[in-house]
Amino acid sequence: MPQMDNGKAARTITFGLLVTGIAVIASNFLPFICFLALPQAGLFTRVRFGKHSTTICVATIILIAILSNAILIDTFFLSGLFLLGYAMGESFNRKLPVEIMVIFSVLVALTAYLFGLFFYSSQLNLGMFAFVNEQVLKNLELTLKLYENMGMSMESIKMFSDNFDRIQYDLVRLIPAIVISLTLVMVWLNLLLSKTLEARSRLNFYHFGPLNQWKAPEYLVWFAIGCGILLIFSGNGLRLLSVSGLLILMTVYFFQGIAIVSFYFEKKKFPRFLKIFMYSIIAVQQILLFFIIGLGFFDMWMNFRKLEQKETN
Repeated sequence: MPQMDNGKAARTITFGLLVTGIAVIASNFLPFICFLALPQAGLFTRVRFGKHSTTICVATIILIAILSNAILIDTFFLSGLFLLGYAMGESFNRKLPVEIMVIFSVLVALTAYLFGLFFYSSQLNLGMFAFVNEQVLKNLELTLKLYENMGMSMESIKMFSDNFDRIQYDLVRLIPAIVISLTLVMVWLNLLLSKTLEARSRLNFYHFGPLNQWKAPEYLVWFAIGCGILLIFSGNGLRLLSVSGLLILMTVYFFQGIAIVSFYFEKKKFPRFLKIFMYSIIAVQQILLFFIIGLGFFDMWMNFRKLEQKETN
């Protein structure tokens, strides 16, 4: 009997490694899909393979390191994406609220990023801050050369070069907020995809209900107002802190705004092709992005979906 159990466990682990291995290899050859393929693989691993998922997770991270040819910062970034999905799966298994799931998954991914940054900068005998500063400087120099090769006007190039140090200073200090915002977007996208994964895998793990009725906690609006006040009246240090806070909160209110849009698309029974077209326009038009963020922010007062009235009825 133990031999049969061991054989079944071996088959389960082998199948899990095959699934995650395909996701890792696909991400290695097609980097632009890694933001979805690796988290979805991590999510599937946790909800599908149960007690064997930890073994598969460790083996997958080793596979990522092997395909990276060395312990590079990309190794930790890709591992962080896989662990992000794994943390989402753990949250699904524990039936945590959606807000706790998002925070937990983001923290897991950020821990992997920070560990990778620390490890790689130590290999170069640099501190983490010095390493980030150096990378930002290199990228800004490349951007300046790109502008020159594109034939941009000398006035624009001069304005960029004159403010070079200021841009570098601000960008280095805004990177944590930018990374957090991008990680929040990755969790949101993979949360949307998880319903499709549940249907195709015939597993039962999604428990959040319709996300188009989600609302951000009401107290967040006071943080947003506080950041806005600091941005107007504070000095340089607090100014960057307030901008960082606003970047993160704008991401959160974008989620609420897009939930409102999705709610009315569903209510008005928009056809699928029209919804895809509208979402594509929102993605490329900055003005519409700010409009969506505004919808989410003012929803606390305007209650665009009339959710409380619906619940009362």
